[in-house]
Amino acid sequence: MSPVYRNAFLWMIIAVLMILLFNMFNNAGNYSFVKIDYTKLIRLVDSDKIKSVRFDGNEVYITTTDGKRYRTYTPEVKDIADKLAKKGVDVVVKPKENNSILTNILIYWVPMIVFIFLWFYFMNQMNKGGKALNFGKSNARMFVSDPKNRVTFKDVAGIDEVKDELLEIIEFLKNPGKFTKIGAKIPKGVLLVGAPGTGKTLVAKAVAGEAGVPFFTISGSDFVEMFVGVGASRVRDLFNQAKRNAPCIVFIDEIDAVGRQRGAGVGGGNDEREQTLNQLLVEMDGFQTDTNIIVMAATNRPDVLDPALLRPGRFDRRIVVPKPDVKGRLEILKVHTRKIPLGDDVDLEIIAKTTSGFVGADLANLVNEAALIAARKNKTKVEMEDFDLAKDKVLLGPERKNAIISEREKRITAYHESGHAIVAKMLPNTDPVHKVSIIPRGMALGVTQQLPEDDKYTYDKEYLMNRIAVLMGGRAAEEVMLGSITTGAGNDIERATEIARRMVCEWGMSSLGPIHLSDEGKEVFLGRDIAVRKTFSEETARLIDAEIKKIVDDGYRIAVEIITENKDKVEKMAQRLLEKEVIDAKEIDEILGLNDDRAA
Repeated sequence: MSPVYRNAFLWMIIAVLMILLFNMFNNAGNYSFVKIDYTKLIRLVDSDKIKSVRFDGNEVYITTTDGKRYRTYTPEVKDIADKLAKKGVDVVVKPKENNSILTNILIYWVPMIVFIFLWFYFMNQMNKGGKALNFGKSNARMFVSDPKNRVTFKDVAGIDEVKDELLEIIEFLKNPGKFTKIGAKIPKGVLLVGAPGTGKTLVAKAVAGEAGVPFFTISGSDFVEMFVGVGASRVRDLFNQAKRNAPCIVFIDEIDAVGRQRGAGVGGGNDEREQTLNQLLVEMDGFQTDTNIIVMAATNRPDVLDPALLRPGRFDRRIVVPKPDVKGRLEILKVHTRKIPLGDDVDLEIIAKTTSGFVGADLANLVNEAALIAARKNKTKVEMEDFDLAKDKVLLGPERKNAIISEREKRITAYHESGHAIVAKMLPNTDPVHKVSIIPRGMALGVTQQLPEDDKYTYDKEYLMNRIAVLMGGRAAEEVMLGSITTGAGNDIERATEIARRMVCEWGMSSLGPIHLSDEGKEVFLGRDIAVRKTFSEETARLIDAEIKKIVDDGYRIAVEIITENKDKVEKMAQRLLEKEVIDAKEIDEILGLNDDRAA
């Protein structure tokens, strides 16, 4: 018999004894009467020795004149009571209680049953590691691969290089003997690094699905609690569970929540978090080396992780999960539209080309939004129009249909957006203008949407200067066409200034030369340094400000020149916007008298 059930048996005996004691004390007053037979009762009634009598149902409790007390049972309660009353004896008759068996159970047994049930509940919680009494158990969830519903590499698209890197891990989990025979050691841990939404968690699930092994998943923040020592205890419990189910995969999402460098931050670090990290380090590379447990973790901040976590023997491999290129986006769209009925006009290649910078989560959201839009319109298929509307909603925010915009503000917005579009069309080496709209979306009253034709990984100086000119095109159009300026260019100016600052301080695209002059310090709780140290003098700071101003002024000057030379086209486009509110690339080319080729 296990200790838990041995204790349960003991507690049941105690509960029964408590019930017996309860009944005993409840009837303690009755046990002071001496039990007699019915014959003696008749003799007492006939004599004059009874002082008082109490009838409790058919039970008779007698007190004699000499102080003696008797009790017995009689079916003739009424006759005896009348006879004694005529003799002047004090008679008390208590009506008979017709308590059923159920009533007796409710009165005497239910409280004890409830007590026993509660006791068993808490004992079960302790035995299973429930949250009520055991904080040291991990919150990891275990998924066992279901051949019918498991996630595999077929569900992962756009990151073929990452899948190739992980094939070796899968092979080890399927056939570890192949590697151990020749003395090879499989990597203990795999760190997946990438921007949010690139599919790090999905990749880990796919590895477990391909290998057909149990998959434990937990977030880094689940280890940390307000109680000291809980995090380390949960790490031990997690790995104990994993060892019992080996070979398996342990996936820790957002590991930077628990794996930040020790000693960083105000006050030298957090003791509880560091204890948790220390335990994780021990479990990953302690004395036991043949556990057949692969630890996978995901983060988008690898720079803040403790060096001991990244050394060989712990996270041996660091795999970057990049944003997908145009080919990858096409494959991802195919995966997410497998169960979506698409219209004949839907071209996934065009959608992939016009969604530069989108990650897997963004594309999944785009497909879902398009399906929702089609459903709201009672369509049976999702058409290209629905994808365009979904893209606008994802990029710019929902349309503010109830926004009340005055005719004057609408006119200013039309000229402002026309300025952006004209400058973008007249300058070479800029992103194509996809759409111009003066319909309020999100926080903007209008938008000029430019979508790059290809994925860009580097930017030349000409592109950046032209980008600044395009951003300043709205302000330039307001000044040239309306003779006044408004606050509508606030965000444009901020973005143009940021590009200019990075050109000067980070990319060496100014007269100051190829020198890194950024004074951005590390974040206190995420990085390694607390103080922000400026690496240049005040004189250099003045030169930086002057260079930034010069770059932005040059961009503004170029925009003003283009708007001045094309006043008629700006006017025509603004009027078209006031009429239709939205114009696409073909209409823009028609207004400007351009062919499909870009203007020189």
